[in-house]
Amino acid sequence: MRRIHRTRRDWAADLGLLLFAACFAVASSDSIPVEEGLDPLSRTVDQLVGGLGCATVLLRRRWPVALAVALLLAGGEVSHYLTGPAMVAVFTVAATRPWRATAWVAAVAFVPLPGFLWQLPEVSGERRGSALTYFALIAGAIGWGLFRRSRQQLIASLRARAELAEADAELRAERARREAREEIAREMHDVLGHRLTLLSVHAGALEFHTNAPREEIGKAAGVIRESARLALRDLREVIGVLRAGPGQGDRPQPELADVARLVAEARAAGGRIELTGPPDGPVPPPVVGRTAYRIVQEALTNARKHAPGAAVAVRVAGAPADRLTVEVHNAPSPGAVSGPDGGEGGGQGLIGLAERARLAGGELNAGPDGGGFRVRAWLPWPAADPVSATDRG
Repeated sequence: MRRIHRTRRDWAADLGLLLFAACFAVASSDSIPVEEGLDPLSRTVDQLVGGLGCATVLLRRRWPVALAVALLLAGGEVSHYLTGPAMVAVFTVAATRPWRATAWVAAVAFVPLPGFLWQLPEVSGERRGSALTYFALIAGAIGWGLFRRSRQQLIASLRARAELAEADAELRAERARREAREEIAREMHDVLGHRLTLLSVHAGALEFHTNAPREEIGKAAGVIRESARLALRDLREVIGVLRAGPGQGDRPQPELADVARLVAEARAAGGRIELTGPPDGPVPPPVVGRTAYRIVQEALTNARKHAPGAAVAVRVAGAPADRLTVEVHNAPSPGAVSGPDGGEGGGQGLIGLAERARLAGGELNAGPDGGGFRVRAWLPWPAADPVSATDRG
């Protein structure tokens, strides 16, 4: 037997419908036509059957279809006091069961109607009014049940849609948080990786060349101090932007023209770097220039980390309506070499660069080349807007 779990609200609804069926039976008892010659015992039995029918309303959740069919058949053949319970039963079927079950119950309820209409001229006025009222009440109960089911389905649909929208909003928020964290990680890596690599290179030189002349030691110590100062400054700027939030306290972002300054800093730290470009004239969009700067910065950091002492060639070329090409190639290291995918970092810098290039609409390739390592990127450079160029002129 299927177990039905009723909440307090369900019990209240069932008891309320039971009370409705009983009150309806009592209120309509005077209008029920009684056959002539019906003895008091038969009338008492009829009323007891009506009372039991009202009690069966409590079973409407367990066997709604069977209960409705039984009450409809008994109402016409056994007792005249089952109209109230029958209304509750057909209402339950229409409100909770599938359309097919509702149609079968409605067919059982209205099967006698054609025969009754056929014999209508021969039926007395009292019985005629009682029968028509009965069919109207059953039809009204079925209609109200259908309305109740449609309303419940609409509410369930709206609730599911609201839950789906809430889940979708949560997913979008989580995606935005993840993208923000990735952007912060990329920015911290790009900003601090270059400075900290300089610190590592010169600190390592001081560690292994303890007998170096005082001038070289002083120069290396100066580079370490300057790199540490710049790293702290960049860190404060990034943290300040994060604290300020979007649109507040934005620090100046690097552009393509800053590549020359970046190479000059690397040369001052002892790097052998040859720079070709960037091209003179029009400048690319800020996002393209910033991406090119970060690519050069990360490539120089990797060359300094994995191929110390090797010569590095940087080439930046391109033109509007074409594309911007960024290429960084380092020769084999004079000493031991660890590839970009080994050692500290695990190649995450190159992965971040590839993602930056993709977000800018370009592509990036990186890999061994002639014993060294080459990073090559292509970034879109749309044609300059003639109106904007005239305004700048």
